[in-house]
This record gives sequence, C-alpha cells and structure tokens, in this order.
Amino acid sequence: MRVVYVKQQVCEQAITSSILVSVPKKKFKHATDRNRIKRMIREAYRLNKQELIDSLQGQEYKLLIAFLYIGKEISGYTEIEQAMQKALSLLKEKSS
Repeated sequence: MRVVYVKQQVCEQAITSSILVSVPKKKFKHATDRNRIKRMIREAYRLNKQELIDSLQGQEYKLLIAFLYIGKEISGYTEIEQAMQKALSLLKEKSS
C-alpha cells in the first residue's frame, strides 16, 4: 500500500483528516475485487484511525490522505490491517 498525504490549512477544527482509497482497474479487472479491497482498507482505517486523530487535535491543519493499493493479488485482511497500522504510525510521526 502506498500512502500520499497533504497538509491543508483549516480555520474550523471539526474535521482532522479526509481519506481517498484507490485500487487500480488495470490490475483488478472485476469491480467486485476492487470493491472488496476498498472495503477492507476503509475498515482497517476506521478501526485504527483514533491514534492519528488524537495527535491532530488542536493543530492548525488537517490531513488529506490517499491510500493507493499497489499489490498484484488480493491480500487478506490481516495483511491490510498491518500495513494500515504501519502507515498511520508513520503519518503520526511525520505530522507532529
């Protein structure tokens, strides 16, 4: 999984991050496969985002995050969740 992020100045403190999930059509021809991978990525983010959001509270910016799936095969949920945990911890370190 590749992660790209941008810091954006914000005047309101309600939203701390927004995400985008992308799975390439070139590698996964069937929409059901792409949707399954996107669902697993979104669920892994939902379960592990609290630590990142806590570190962004009180900041003058929000993060715009893109998760790009670069694998050639459908990974299991545990692999995706481990990659998400690693990505979020790196984001937390870089955004501080």
